[in-house]
Amino acid sequence: MLKSATGRAKRKLRIRKKISGTAERPRLTVFRSGSHIYAQVIDDVTGTTLASASDLQKTVAAEGTKTDRAKSVGAAVASACKAAGIEKVVFDRNGFIYHGRVKALAEAAREAGLNF
Repeated sequence: MLKSATGRAKRKLRIRKKISGTAERPRLTVFRSGSHIYAQVIDDVTGTTLASASDLQKTVAAEGTKTDRAKSVGAAVASACKAAGIEKVVFDRNGFIYHGRVKALAEAAREAGLNF
């Protein structure tokens, strides 16, 4: 996975040992860069991405603060999951602290109807 010994890489490996996505309950994983935020819903058994959203998409609101964009990405990934027939997911914070943009995305996805 990640070969570097950074703190986030260690946390990511520790988290991924414990959680895995299935067809019934796929994994909602979040990646945030300095400028953007991305979310994917993954079935780890087959290795396929079932739904995804990012703030680079035209359907997601690109105005406002980065936290506002994270909220719109959370709502977008939840609606993509609803369209795919997914209601329950396992949340993977991907080694990031559950704070700020990651928390805003998760709460927006919960408000839009995802259960985790």
